[in-house]
Amino acid sequence: MKFIDLLKKNPKELCALCAELKMEHMNLRILSKTMQNIKTSAFRVCKKDIARVKTRLTQLKKTKVRRK
Repeated sequence: MKFIDLLKKNPKELCALCAELKMEHMNLRILSKTMQNIKTSAFRVCKKDIARVKTRLTQLKKTKVRRK
C-alpha cells in the first residue's frame, strides 16, 4: 500500500482499514505460533501499513485543529 492511496480516504475509511490491518497482523502472529509456514516479510509489511494509516490519521487531526 502506498501513502498516496491513503490521501484519498476519509477518516472513517482509514479507521476501518487500520482495524482490518491489525486483525491481519494478529492472524499472522497466530499462524507463526502454530508453526505454519508464512512469509516472515508479511509481518514487516503489515506493521508498516499500520504505521502509514496512523500517520495519515494524525495528519488529518492536526489539520482539523488548525482550521478551528
